[in-house]
Amino acid sequence: MKKINISHLRNFLAIVSLFLMVCFVSCTNDDNSASVQPTISSVNRALNISSDGSKEIDVPAEIGYPNNTYFIKGSGFSSLQKIYFNEFESYFNPTMVTDSVIVVTIDIDTPYENVSNELKIVTKNGTVTYPFTIGPPAPILTKGFNPVNAQEGEEITIYGNYFIDPVVKIGETTVPVVSSTSTEIKVKVPPGADKKYISVTNITGTATSTYAIGTAIYDDMFYDGWTFNDVTYISDGKAQQGLTYMKREIKAWSGMESNWSWYSNISAYSGLRFAIRAEQEGGRLVLIFNGDWGNMRFINVTTEWQEFFIPWSDLNNADHVQVMHFRNDSGTDNVYYFDNIGYQLK
Repeated sequence: MKKINISHLRNFLAIVSLFLMVCFVSCTNDDNSASVQPTISSVNRALNISSDGSKEIDVPAEIGYPNNTYFIKGSGFSSLQKIYFNEFESYFNPTMVTDSVIVVTIDIDTPYENVSNELKIVTKNGTVTYPFTIGPPAPILTKGFNPVNAQEGEEITIYGNYFIDPVVKIGETTVPVVSSTSTEIKVKVPPGADKKYISVTNITGTATSTYAIGTAIYDDMFYDGWTFNDVTYISDGKAQQGLTYMKREIKAWSGMESNWSWYSNISAYSGLRFAIRAEQEGGRLVLIFNGDWGNMRFINVTTEWQEFFIPWSDLNNADHVQVMHFRNDSGTDNVYYFDNIGYQLK
């Protein structure tokens, strides 16, 4: 079950509230403007939350950033048909359009280099253009970083997109970029990086890793003596993290088990994390932790990679990690893929 992102919900409600206030002031003459040629007077940020938590609402914008929401102000919008930024169409919700205000989120794939720097509105009554520059989207981390358990002086590769003039931090320490493209960054691990998260910042925003350095059981390899038997390792560009992941066909009601080991240095962690997908829909696994068959944790698996987190509080005998067993509980043979197994920091 997906968790609701409270900050996103608050942002959305703030945008809706402001839209309603604007409508209350400016929508009384909409019916008289239905056949008017459209005009654009300004493009404003719908909501901006600064790093110190303060908010600016409905602020004029000189640059627009993909995946962010804006108010387009003007007139003659009632018969709106299309919105283009740099000749690339962005979807709009008709319920968030009045004759004088459009609320639109700029599509994340909107081009920002070697483009027209132009906003275009198409209505039944005509077309209007407006000078408007698009910047790059905020960075995204598509496959995290690798190796997760890199030591001081080793090189880490960060995988993602929109790495334009990136600034990389490990914890609070800014680290030099060894090399970078728009989709990969290489940095060397500084002293004191263990149990620190990695963040990448460009002109638009920041992306932070969901797991920390030194927290892997498996990234592209196993650590601390762990293994899973009878798995195939695949490197085809489809890993959830890094470059390599595991494949295992599991018959109905059968399972895949790690070797028996003993790892008790878990005081810094709040639980286990892992990524799983299945070849066929309807995948369902059961995690049996430390051989305790009376405390099974059920996991519904789709054909897309999903990250799962199981806190120690949901597991018995969770003062150490001894063995992990994944049983196919779907009743149907299926192929399962595993990646990014490790610990989550408290």
